[in-house]
Amino acid sequence: MTVHLLPSTPSTVRWGDLPCAGDRPVLEVDPGDVVVVDTVSHEGILEDQGRDPIAFFTARGIDAAAVLADAVEIARSVAHDPLVQGPHVVTGPVRVRGARPGDVLSVTVEALELRADYGVVSNRHGRGALPGEFPLGGVDVVSVLARVETDPDTGLRRGSLPAGPDTDVRVRFPLRPFLGLMGVGTPGPDHLHSVPPGMHGGNVDVSALGVGSTLHLPVQVDGALFYTGDPHYSQGDGEVALTAFEAPLRATLRLDLVPADAVRVRDALWGETPELLVPIGIDLDLGEAMRKSVRTAIALLVDLGMDPAHALAYLSAAGDFAVSQVVDRVSGVHGTIRKADLVELSRLRD
Repeated sequence: MTVHLLPSTPSTVRWGDLPCAGDRPVLEVDPGDVVVVDTVSHEGILEDQGRDPIAFFTARGIDAAAVLADAVEIARSVAHDPLVQGPHVVTGPVRVRGARPGDVLSVTVEALELRADYGVVSNRHGRGALPGEFPLGGVDVVSVLARVETDPDTGLRRGSLPAGPDTDVRVRFPLRPFLGLMGVGTPGPDHLHSVPPGMHGGNVDVSALGVGSTLHLPVQVDGALFYTGDPHYSQGDGEVALTAFEAPLRATLRLDLVPADAVRVRDALWGETPELLVPIGIDLDLGEAMRKSVRTAIALLVDLGMDPAHALAYLSAAGDFAVSQVVDRVSGVHGTIRKADLVELSRLRD
């Protein structure tokens, strides 16, 4: 195993679209290697925020020295058209030697380190779960600065944001860092918009995929062409404003390759944690996203030895399904299935 450091620089990122077949990799690794990625958040550098992160954050009380130099350089140097491209700063692609279509790239999140003690939650341009109702007052963008605090009683870090624009009263909540965007390159010459996720992964925004989790991505092009971005410090399921607590992370990721002849659940997007299986469904229609998530959940349980009808019954009795997000042009639903419930299934495969 080799460990590689991948910074986010003008030469290693795309802004607003995703890698595709034929793109030059910024790094090549072997299966099983670890990549440490310094991700950059798009919040605070976007055009509707002035495209000047130093001015944006210092106006909100952040010291200029605390504004990340890589975010400043990307805002200054990388071409971006918000009318045709998404908002995300996408680091990659990383070529995984030997990866072929039909294989599965399994991305394990080994560590996530906060790179700042602040971030942003935004609602903009009539988007989010309540378009036409928010933002209020006819404004185009509301960007709320969120902070990382240390609880004086427990020593634990938590997130906080103000209860309003003219008060020092704050609401506080747990931090649950994760990467909203992890994916593989797509066939053909066209770079997909960074917002809608799909079978390539991308902007899946599943908050359960934090440290210790693995996302299983069906490889679509030679070399896999892995990429990541959209770091979060926390997100509520649904991500109803449009963004969550968006802020930069240093992510330590292990890239494992499952060869096609060893892939047991095909044409499925899913993740797992040490405790959970996480089937993911994505579709323009929220109901169909739910059905896709349930179908993937059944496929995972059948692979473990369950009868399909009994798998559906188990999911109805004990599986949980949540709306991952409703703000990314397509909707996402993810399920959570406790691995502890399934320990006896090993007897069916012996």
